[in-house]
Amino acid sequence: MKPQRCKNDITDEELVERIIANNDTDLFAGLYDRYADLVYRKCLSFAKSREEAQDMSHDIFVLLFARLRTFKAKSRFSTWLYSFVYNFCVNHVKRKMKKRNEKIVLAEDIGRFSEPQVSDEEIYELKSVKLEKALKQLGPEDKMVLLMKYQDEMSIKDIQASLNLGQSAVKMRLNRAKSRLMTIYNDL
Repeated sequence: MKPQRCKNDITDEELVERIIANNDTDLFAGLYDRYADLVYRKCLSFAKSREEAQDMSHDIFVLLFARLRTFKAKSRFSTWLYSFVYNFCVNHVKRKMKKRNEKIVLAEDIGRFSEPQVSDEEIYELKSVKLEKALKQLGPEDKMVLLMKYQDEMSIKDIQASLNLGQSAVKMRLNRAKSRLMTIYNDL
């Protein structure tokens, strides 16, 4: 998400500052207009239906208005919003899975890193229908980091800022997610 400007040439950061200063819902509507479609598309990549994605988008903007004061302008607003949206989506998926008594196993055991290296070229060559099925079977955190890298074309640095992780942790998560994706994809 790139910072956008509205009719009166205000950056996202300036708009957020004005919204916070005045608790202005009309100005927030302008911020909503800038990002509603992008937030919806991110939610749709995690949701099982369009209706669920719409509900998620609505919930995100309600929470966003309430938590806008936590934006400290240490990064671009769009980067902060990405993090906010992805965290919401991942937590949403986790809550749904927990309700169904499914377990999410996150392999964060750094000492046992044994996944094969998967190149970006291998990921780009995957067939889209089969890839979509594989992504639906992937855990939410793996899916999140892969979507950030390949769908949203975020750099390692932007992913670091969004997830508040170090460069090596981002690279490790990307590699693990690519490896898991390839395993699922090849088993389909």
